[in-house]
Amino acid sequence: MCGITGWVNFEQDISKYKEILDAMNFQVEHRGPDATGTWIAEHVALGHRRLSIIDPQNGIQPMVKQIGERKYVIVYNGELYNMDELRSSLLSKGYQFNTKCDTELIPAAFSAWREDAPKELNGIFGFAIWDESKEELFIARDRIGVKPLFYTIVGKSLLFGSELKSILAHPDVPREIDEQGLNELLIMGPARTPGVGVFRNIHELKPGHWLRFNRDGLTINPYWELVSDFHQDDVSTTIAKVRELFQDAVSRQLVSDVPIGTMLSGGLDSSALAAYAAKVFRQENRGTLSTFSVDYADNDKYFKQNEFQPNSDAPWVKVMAEHIGSKHQNVILDNEQLYETLMAAMRSRDLPGMADVDASLLLFSKAIKEDLTVILSGECADEVFGGYPWFHRDELVNADTFPWARLAHLRVPFLTNELVEHIKPLEYVDNRYQEALSEVPRLQEESAKDARIREIFYLSLTRWMPTLLDRKDRMSMAAGLEVRVPFCDHRLVEYVWNVPWSMKFMGNREKGLLRQAVSHLLPKEVMERKKSPYPKTHHPGYLTFVTQKMQAIVENNNAPIFQLLDREKVKKFLQTDLRNQHFPWFGQLMNVPALLAYWLQLNEWLISYRVSIK
Repeated sequence: MCGITGWVNFEQDISKYKEILDAMNFQVEHRGPDATGTWIAEHVALGHRRLSIIDPQNGIQPMVKQIGERKYVIVYNGELYNMDELRSSLLSKGYQFNTKCDTELIPAAFSAWREDAPKELNGIFGFAIWDESKEELFIARDRIGVKPLFYTIVGKSLLFGSELKSILAHPDVPREIDEQGLNELLIMGPARTPGVGVFRNIHELKPGHWLRFNRDGLTINPYWELVSDFHQDDVSTTIAKVRELFQDAVSRQLVSDVPIGTMLSGGLDSSALAAYAAKVFRQENRGTLSTFSVDYADNDKYFKQNEFQPNSDAPWVKVMAEHIGSKHQNVILDNEQLYETLMAAMRSRDLPGMADVDASLLLFSKAIKEDLTVILSGECADEVFGGYPWFHRDELVNADTFPWARLAHLRVPFLTNELVEHIKPLEYVDNRYQEALSEVPRLQEESAKDARIREIFYLSLTRWMPTLLDRKDRMSMAAGLEVRVPFCDHRLVEYVWNVPWSMKFMGNREKGLLRQAVSHLLPKEVMERKKSPYPKTHHPGYLTFVTQKMQAIVENNNAPIFQLLDREKVKKFLQTDLRNQHFPWFGQLMNVPALLAYWLQLNEWLISYRVSIK
């Protein structure tokens, strides 16, 4: 994985401003600690930071590819999992290659298929290609949005980058937020509406879209979207097809020229992934698979079962590691260190995020990076197969809003009255919800219940899952670690999308279809384990850390967060017994400690990113 950035301006000689490109490129140094490169001409400047995975000796970027009379320059962040098929197809068309890396394949694919080229790619990617003869920039992002990409138009310039911080490094970009950005932070956050970059006039290139910029201006189009159709396969065929697609995705994503392993929580998703990866390792004589789990100091003392987290991971991890014979490491995080990493996590995401859930993944990724460069994760199986409570509990299924944000109204009283009047947060949430529903690809003659479940799947895949993918990418790449997510393979997503709920909910169990498809890989007790989300700290010391810090900010008359929050209401909240407050303000994991940590991140973000509120 890598970091990319760039700048195009057809009315200015930007070759004179290499120091600006260097500054933009430096901001994503963490994404590519192995190498740096720039390519600059009169009207275009491209930057790249490299994390070497495939063909480390020959994949240096920006890469120039001469094809006939035309010259293409590419910067690319990602991995292709159909390299062999793509290479064979392009060779048959007469294209020649000098390296074994996937980077060189993409400009050839673009030469062959132009805007349809992304359709030929199976992988996770964000790339930009400069077509010198046409003086045109083409940018594309993977179908699911595993790899990030942002852009803005400032004056006559198009600026883009893997992360917001690259764009913000350009001196012409204002660091402003308006009503939209405030709503994204205060009522939608830590989720983010697709296409919105939070900062004023900065945009996200949506998953499955391409962008073209030339002297005629900017054009953006989708090249992929979910299509609803009636499922034709019977139960046994469906199970076999899911098994085949899952195993093929894992096999493809285990290809690497550097050490690779898997995350393992002892849950269904990561256990199936690790079990099949271990099988591939044995078949290919690749030695012992390395697996990694995460927990927190003294969690065994303080863990409390609740409706979302029915049990801790540790015993299940032990069962699975022994079952597959992996070389396992359990990373134990210190709660004070977790608190101290909150701001590093915020800077890694460029925005306030999932607080301690982000910080823990950042620390976990750093620990894994000491041994490996690439890791596979079971992320996104819940969205694809229906694992969350909001697929099963009536009050969540029928909530007339995003199911993870059904308590958004409880966040509003903490805002100043003036701000509420100005940004109308609940109206904003409802508008975004209705906007999402309007996108759902409907299926005629579907029952009302199945139609609603289809809506829930669409909301989960396009509004919830991106939050977790964003977290996974930013925290891992901040540690120079590449995380691959086989359950995001677009072929698997497309197939399961149209499987009826009655099959997905097979056996009246969440992810019942997946359980059957991977049952041959798992011990019975693991296959039947009830879903438990990413582990959190239950140590009271962590709550003490964030409470004390927030109390100090309340007493600081210059704290910028109180342009947005009502100081007295926050102060009164801090005076309650927070240990007994139950306030799941976002999804399953974000409760009172996370709310306080989010506020801490927001305050620091306003300061360190020098944000102006419009």
